[in-house]
Amino acid sequence: MGWVILAIIVLLVIWVVGIYNGLVSARNGYKNAFAQIDVQLTRRHDLIPNLVETARGYLAHERGTLEAVITARNAAVSGGARLPPQTRRPGRGAAARRRGRRALTGALESCSRLAEAYPDLKANKNMMQLSEELTTTENKVAFARQSYNDAVMGYNNRREMFPGSVFAGSFNFLPAQLLEIESPEKREVPKVSFT
Repeated sequence: MGWVILAIIVLLVIWVVGIYNGLVSARNGYKNAFAQIDVQLTRRHDLIPNLVETARGYLAHERGTLEAVITARNAAVSGGARLPPQTRRPGRGAAARRRGRRALTGALESCSRLAEAYPDLKANKNMMQLSEELTTTENKVAFARQSYNDAVMGYNNRREMFPGSVFAGSFNFLPAQLLEIESPEKREVPKVSFT
């Protein structure tokens, strides 16, 4: 009879320890989920400005090349037409057009060399990558927030349902709060500007 009582006591102790460990595990789970939100927000804070600066650099580089081609093309087309009528002399417009065509040829060759040397240097590709990374980052932040709220719900269910509710108060397992962002600035996605 003594062994049966001892076995029941051991089973009760194991049962209480299991409930306690489950509460500890659930509490640590929601704390870890909250820390993951911080990880994703830090990633967003560090990554997005760097991506924007990279894309901005590529845009400026391509814009400079394109502007050089446009300027050379306009000079080649207009030739001497830009000169005031009183200063135009025979042959002078033709010389200006030749200089413009040479400048255009040089700009186009420069553009071709750039395209050959850097075939992946395309702003639209960079913009697509930036857009994809922004979307992925925001999805990760949203998932981390959702994961935290799920972990809080699991912890609170565990501490409020029987038999956990009997032991939660005794072992000082306080209720956890769902993530609620009151500040509208914290809810906003970071602004991306190329100006």
